[in-house]
Amino acid sequence: MSTKRNGLLALLGLGALAWWKYKNSTPEEQQAVKDKINTAKDNFNKWGNDLKNKASEVAQQVQEKMDHTKTSVEDSVNQS
Repeated sequence: MSTKRNGLLALLGLGALAWWKYKNSTPEEQQAVKDKINTAKDNFNKWGNDLKNKASEVAQQVQEKMDHTKTSVEDSVNQS
């Protein structure tokens, strides 16, 4: 329990320090921080979209394989 509390306190302290440093920085430095955050957000969204597209492709391949197997089984049953 103590480790979690200390970790949360450390995280809170880092957040407060980052906020203080941001508020006391120049407008150019603040814009640079905003640009970095926006770039990271865009990269994260791109990665998420790529992952979603790949998952859709795999799901489609599995569906096609399942349909092919189902057709093969039905053909085998009908021939018997």
